[in-house]
Amino acid sequence: MSDLHEMTALAQAGAVARGELSPVELTDHYLDRIAELDGGLGAFLTVTPELARAAARQAEQEAVTARRDGTRLGVLHGVPVPVKDLVQVEGVRCTWGSAAFADHVSDADDHVVTRLRQAGTVLLGKTNTAEFGLPCYTENRLGPPTRNPLAPERSPGGSSGGAAAAVAAGLAPLAHGTDAGGSVRIPASACGLVGLKPSRGRISNGPLRPDITGLSTHGALARTVADAAALVDAMAGWMPGDVYTAPPHPGGLTLLEHARREPRPVRVVVLREPMVPGAVLHPDCAAALDSAAAALEALGHEVTAVEMPPDGDLVAAFTRVWSVEAASYEVEPGREGELMPFTAWLRQVADGVPAREYAAALATFRGLGQLLTDLLFASYDVILSPALAEPPVLIGELRDDADPAAEFARMTAFMPYTTVHNLTGMPSITVPLTRDAAGLPIGVLLGARYGDEALLVSLAAQLHRPRATSTST
Repeated sequence: MSDLHEMTALAQAGAVARGELSPVELTDHYLDRIAELDGGLGAFLTVTPELARAAARQAEQEAVTARRDGTRLGVLHGVPVPVKDLVQVEGVRCTWGSAAFADHVSDADDHVVTRLRQAGTVLLGKTNTAEFGLPCYTENRLGPPTRNPLAPERSPGGSSGGAAAAVAAGLAPLAHGTDAGGSVRIPASACGLVGLKPSRGRISNGPLRPDITGLSTHGALARTVADAAALVDAMAGWMPGDVYTAPPHPGGLTLLEHARREPRPVRVVVLREPMVPGAVLHPDCAAALDSAAAALEALGHEVTAVEMPPDGDLVAAFTRVWSVEAASYEVEPGREGELMPFTAWLRQVADGVPAREYAAALATFRGLGQLLTDLLFASYDVILSPALAEPPVLIGELRDDADPAAEFARMTAFMPYTTVHNLTGMPSITVPLTRDAAGLPIGVLLGARYGDEALLVSLAAQLHRPRATSTST
């Protein structure tokens, strides 16, 4: 079967369960594609063929046993899933996207990797990421920049740009990512994919680098909402030591089951204007938003536009917390010079953040969550906004090594919509709906109340089905 990479992940898993497809054959197919295509793409930092083939053989044995005994397999059993190189896998190199950690090898699995192993997925390798996941591009000092498979001169976004490039290029059926300010949803939009960031606490962030701020969560990049929901299901679950835990989905159903259900009519609030002072919405992104709003209305949903004023205090609070996150990586003495200029600048910013200001910034995040709950979600069910303020940018366009402060401002103006869902811990999903006149993908963003991924994926799947190939001009 030469077109295996054209199948959805769920279709692949179904074929494995029925004995129509071997996980070994599937894994070899993707490893061959990586060897052939990734040299010019830069989606992977580390490929793990031996681990992948061993896991595939085990998955095949388990599938044979399940068919013999009439037992059920996980819905992604035997499916290859790469993980972002911010996550640790025992015995595998973990660089965190930094030349300062180029030779670091992990001695334990993160909990999310444990979950993926238990689900029967196959680890293809570690995907490329921005250094420490800090910028919204995927360029570092470990090698060439990751390229957007749909337009190789352009960036796939970041920081999960390697994951997005792998899925968009057919080097993996779906991929794990992390999202602390939009790092799953930004590259999903830039590469024409679905990017699902679940609620805070849905997936364990432990045990090796737990995020006490609540900004970051693991997420899924895929070509369909159902595939993304299935991957979040596979990764989800409370683990000992977790700081946050999310409530169960309604009716005891999985997120995949909700993605396959038609949503009830909902009240959608459209937030068009960026909440970041000075950010400007590109006409192509505005047109995609209008198209999505019209589609939701045609599907029977109530759509209302509301204006939220820009808030510089949120940007300042995020900057303080983000800088402390950058400084939390313990770089060996003598290797600080290997850091990207932007990372080094953020670590310097952190030196000037007193504990009281850091605590106040976290309190600002909690206050925003309460404001949205009281002001918007008292009257509406879902937030609709642009995913990004601009179409995908050229490689290097967001970077400014000579002036990292200007780089931060440029990135903030590029991605003024995604971060609010990290500050509040609420779930959010990028839905690819249109392409502009240049053929570049333009996504929109849906957000829901904390813990309500069920409604989010149901609505996103409904919106995505009839609109998947439309074009905006």
